[in-house]
Amino acid sequence: MFRRAFWFTTGAAAGVWATNKVHRKLRKLQPDSLAAQAADKAVETGHRLRQFALDVRTGMADREEQLHDALGLGEPDGVRELPAPRRAVLEPQYRTTRTTGPTGLTGPTGKEDH
Repeated sequence: MFRRAFWFTTGAAAGVWATNKVHRKLRKLQPDSLAAQAADKAVETGHRLRQFALDVRTGMADREEQLHDALGLGEPDGVRELPAPRRAVLEPQYRTTRTTGPTGLTGPTGKEDH
């Protein structure tokens, strides 16, 4: 008799456990729950991407500092000024024949072969 009571109780407990597990899974698969899970994952992914970007930015600053030290480009005290703009001196590689017309505009002479 005790054997039967033991197995009956064990079966009932297993049934209750399995039923609860199935109900939890079904609640997780409802549309509202799936939408909430997706939103949570998206927020978590955004936080991870932001942290990654901050880590990359920190690494870039560290590496830039290492390169400046290695190349001896340390900034002097005070404000650093921009270099003066460079103007390129362009010399024409070839000369074209242009004339000034009656309006003062320059243009081709009309004697070129096209």
